[in-house]
Amino acid sequence: MKFSIQSLYTWYRNVLRNPKYRWWVILGTLVYLVSPFDVLPDFIPVVGQIDDVFLLTLLVSEVSGLVIEGWKARKGEVGTEVPNTTESSTSSGSTIDVDAVSVK
Repeated sequence: MKFSIQSLYTWYRNVLRNPKYRWWVILGTLVYLVSPFDVLPDFIPVVGQIDDVFLLTLLVSEVSGLVIEGWKARKGEVGTEVPNTTESSTSSGSTIDVDAVSVK
């Protein structure tokens, strides 16, 4: 198995989006940020803060995305798409299927 930052980001994002584990991930991330034990120790100038800044940025961006999605869902902006086909009648009385276009 090949390790990459992208695979780590994808895993973190998927676990954070799972409601069952969301609060555990947020709590674990915050504990890691204040913990003296890091992947890159904080006493090393600049390099020691890279993992903390990366993780904090990731946490803030993902949690803010979840909050925005939840807010939009409560307002009814998500999941209200135009149906694929609608029936409209012509002047001759026959019906024609018309594909609707959804605009985001």
